[in-house]
Amino acid sequence: MKKIFSRPKSLKTTPFHYCPGCGHSIIHRLIGEVIDEMNLQEKIIGVPPAGCAVLAYNYFDIDMGEASHGRAAAVATGLKRAVPDRVVFTYQGDGDMAAIGTAESIHAAARGENITTIFVNNGVYGMTGGQMAPTTILGQNTTTSPRGRKEKVEGFPINLSEMLAIAPGSSYIERTAVNTPANILKTKKAIAKAFRLQIQGYGFTLVEVLSACPTNWKMDPLKASKWIDEVMASHFPLGVLKDTPGDKKDAH
Repeated sequence: MKKIFSRPKSLKTTPFHYCPGCGHSIIHRLIGEVIDEMNLQEKIIGVPPAGCAVLAYNYFDIDMGEASHGRAAAVATGLKRAVPDRVVFTYQGDGDMAAIGTAESIHAAARGENITTIFVNNGVYGMTGGQMAPTTILGQNTTTSPRGRKEKVEGFPINLSEMLAIAPGSSYIERTAVNTPANILKTKKAIAKAFRLQIQGYGFTLVEVLSACPTNWKMDPLKASKWIDEVMASHFPLGVLKDTPGDKKDAH
């Protein structure tokens, strides 16, 4: 029998710790597939922070450099400048990147650091109990906004990718999702493009991935996947937000 599907070589065999329906597992696999297909296993360095993905180094069979909460972009900057021939990426949640790590992320993009960020947005602090995050949408219930987020009380959610797209040093920003097979394929293509542009030296690249958190959303995985399409994506629209290399190519 012909084998057509297998575990990526760059992923380890390890006990699974994510909740059922969590998108981290899908995103991990997509990154692993891209690493294998681009032959990057011996050339890539990942930087996970605190949060649900703090144990990402247990899953990836590549070099990893753990960062303090929010500081992944700073650690990645140091790694890339020390070993510029390596592909360096951060793997960050919204509670990490859009809160305590906002400054590091914005300044890395402003400087045009030649790194890639995988930004997983599930709209809550997943690991610590489902508290309101900077990306929690208006009306969304969390443990710290049990009556729904209100703009006059908690303010508006942060559209961080749009903010980073303004930075002159960012070259490619795309928002995707992993709630349907079609969106999963688009996410894989976006990750591969971000790595490829980094290798070509274009500067800061980012892929934001809308991901379900059924446990903290108090939904089953199917409803959580539908909620991304029906509610979340209306606040965080999917698509390419910036593609400088593409713009330059089109201009010619």
